[in-house]
Amino acid sequence: MTPSLTDSLILQPGTGHIPGDVYLATTPGSALWGWLPNAASSSVAELSSGRTITIDTLSHEGLLEDQGRNPEGYFRQFDVADVLQDAVDMAASDKTNSPEDGPHVVTGPIHVSGAKPGDVLKIDILQLARRVPYGIISNRHGFGALAGEYPEDMNSTPSRHIDSMVRDGTVSHFSWVEEHKGFEVGLIDAGQGRRARFPIEPFLGLMGTAPATSTPVPSSPPAEYGGNIDIKHAVEGSTLYLPVLTEGAGFYAGDPHFAQGNGEVALTALEASLRATLRLTVLPGSDKGETLGGAHGPVVETAAHWIPTGLDPDLNIAVQNATRNAIAFLHDRFGVPRSVALAYLSAGADFEVSQVVDGVKGIHCMIRKADWTAWV
Repeated sequence: MTPSLTDSLILQPGTGHIPGDVYLATTPGSALWGWLPNAASSSVAELSSGRTITIDTLSHEGLLEDQGRNPEGYFRQFDVADVLQDAVDMAASDKTNSPEDGPHVVTGPIHVSGAKPGDVLKIDILQLARRVPYGIISNRHGFGALAGEYPEDMNSTPSRHIDSMVRDGTVSHFSWVEEHKGFEVGLIDAGQGRRARFPIEPFLGLMGTAPATSTPVPSSPPAEYGGNIDIKHAVEGSTLYLPVLTEGAGFYAGDPHFAQGNGEVALTALEASLRATLRLTVLPGSDKGETLGGAHGPVVETAAHWIPTGLDPDLNIAVQNATRNAIAFLHDRFGVPRSVALAYLSAGADFEVSQVVDGVKGIHCMIRKADWTAWV
């Protein structure tokens, strides 16, 4: 057992500092499991445009059926005594969950006053606080970049030191958080007394607006409305822009991560619960060109980059869609000729793979703001 697991603060629902104007806990009544809110969903909270909300988002890892659906028992094998009560309550609820649904606990929808189809919802990510000092990285059969090759153990043999409780061919690696040279890092057991180390950079993998349908929408594949976009750059201090497709926007959040590499190739990132404080602002559709130009779908903005995206089950088409959106962003916002925009993207922008594991694959384009200082 690592000392940090007992010394770190556990943010149980409603405890500790809650900076938002509105607080939303994740409960069986305020969340869906494996599904997204849609046009027929009833709101669980309401917010005026420009106000802030603090959401205690909940990771699904340690709750799933292949991990025993018993977070207290599951994490006890790693000498973890402090488990989030909302995790216990969700696992004990009558909500069903299966691989066909999607694994994510999705909190919402949140009604944003005045939002109407054609508008843009601006989500300022003000604070992302760790609720626990540990998390899980999982690889499941039939999923991931190497589906069919990994996991190598088809039977989840319970002799592995990393996890003795999972089944159905799942391999779940326990990870914990420590401080290293003034920064938080995640660690996993690498065998022979060694530990692999990587930076902690929390973000919400899943943020979206309600799609304009009453048909159930599974949580795994992202789409125009956002959802499970898994863009690692949507960290504290960044902004996400999403299209409003229904009255009130129907915003939701989930799939909290402590860290993720571009691609998310195993299947999951370092999955762990976060307390997220967000500002939700409605931008009139008539003003869209001033912020997003002609880009469609999710767009992330950081201090250094504009990040349009492209989505498709085919990674090649996702790249094409991201390129089209990046061209439209530069052309419509700044009046850059399309051929010039394409030339710039080829010479000066980076196209990164957001994830390849959610059915619909994601590409995001990193446009440096510094390259366009004369235009801003």
